[in-house]
Amino acid sequence: MSPEALGIIQLFLLTAAIFIGFPTAFTLLALGFVFGYLGFGSVVFDLLVQRAFFVMSNDVLISIVLFIFMGYILERSGVLDHLFRSILVAAGPLPGSLALATIITSTIFAMATGIIGASVTIMGLLSLPAMMRLGYDKRMASGTVAAGGTLGILIPPSVLLILYAANAGESIVRLYFAAFIPGFMLSSLFIAYVLIYSFLRPKKMPPLPKNERNFSFWQIIRQIITGIVPVAALILSVLGSIVAGLATPTEAAGVGALGALVLAAIYRKLTWVNFKGALFRSLQVSSMVLTLLVGSAIFSAVFARLGGSRVIEEFLLGLGLSATGFIWLMMLIIFLLGWPLEWTEIIIIFMPLFWPIAEAYKIDPIWFGILVAVNLQTAFLSPPVAMAAFYLKGVAPKGVLLADIWWGMVPFMGLQILMLLSTYFFPQLALWLPNLLIK
Repeated sequence: MSPEALGIIQLFLLTAAIFIGFPTAFTLLALGFVFGYLGFGSVVFDLLVQRAFFVMSNDVLISIVLFIFMGYILERSGVLDHLFRSILVAAGPLPGSLALATIITSTIFAMATGIIGASVTIMGLLSLPAMMRLGYDKRMASGTVAAGGTLGILIPPSVLLILYAANAGESIVRLYFAAFIPGFMLSSLFIAYVLIYSFLRPKKMPPLPKNERNFSFWQIIRQIITGIVPVAALILSVLGSIVAGLATPTEAAGVGALGALVLAAIYRKLTWVNFKGALFRSLQVSSMVLTLLVGSAIFSAVFARLGGSRVIEEFLLGLGLSATGFIWLMMLIIFLLGWPLEWTEIIIIFMPLFWPIAEAYKIDPIWFGILVAVNLQTAFLSPPVAMAAFYLKGVAPKGVLLADIWWGMVPFMGLQILMLLSTYFFPQLALWLPNLLIK
């Protein structure tokens, strides 16, 4: 059997194993070892060591662990609760104030942590029951929570962008700059949709009752200061230090983790139970991500050495697609992969197959990375799997059905598709800031 045929069988078995439900990281390691040994003998042992060392020597990956730890500390610190209530008090008189506060809080929380999914769960506990109590439309309420929670995929300091940069060999700082405008434009589209819907159908999106927003001007100011200023200071210390060139993403992540501990102490939530829980979850998630990286590096090295990458590249280039055709074919594949697979598996396993082809088409890797991030955010809301829907369903009140969540997410998914199209047709949305600020 030819090496190329071995490579294609290797990729087929990986895809089948993932869809069946085998642990992805260990499947990658096993297939890399077995097919490497079948293809080129004992040389595979040297390759295993080299690729594992190469991944572990990447300093940028340390920031993943620190950002994840920061996120889980913030999750347990009560910061999001204070932030949500302060924004709600300020927006209380407006129709749809609870939904509006949910989107704004999710946007700010996305800027304070790089983890994805935690915002859906926390906001599902904080705002969804309150919206149901006030008679909000179930679909609109659940769609708002699910869509707001996905903003952390795109808005820095997104862990997805860190993994993309680490795998593609691109600058994480350039990717962060590239994500700012699309990320905040998407958040603004969500806010605009909530405002328009609430003004057109005020009975389905009532304002906060007067007795729950009966605060003096100074009480409102105090709520805003105590709820927003601490989080804003944390965001400034993390993203501000990166933007100003004062710290690398890894150093900024370390400052963010320390800042999260300080905020937890200020809010009197820095207990041993909360610290241990955050540490355990951080180690669990980080170990999964980093093991995936090592497994993918070994699998990809064996796959490339067998000639599998060349076969795929020749096949796709042989289709005679234009650069536009290739990009949209990749967007379709990534979107479909986002149904059964986690974004980590897509970025770590499948994206390396596309990068050499994108390079052949002279596609800007930074712009392509933002397109991928927006696309995966769309897949996060897309049935039949829609991971955000399952996160929310786990904490939603009994009256909220999975079908309600799915239908509620559809308009927001349409806005994400609009953002994807905007980023494609206007590449400067992603490229203007990095080209302006980084020479």
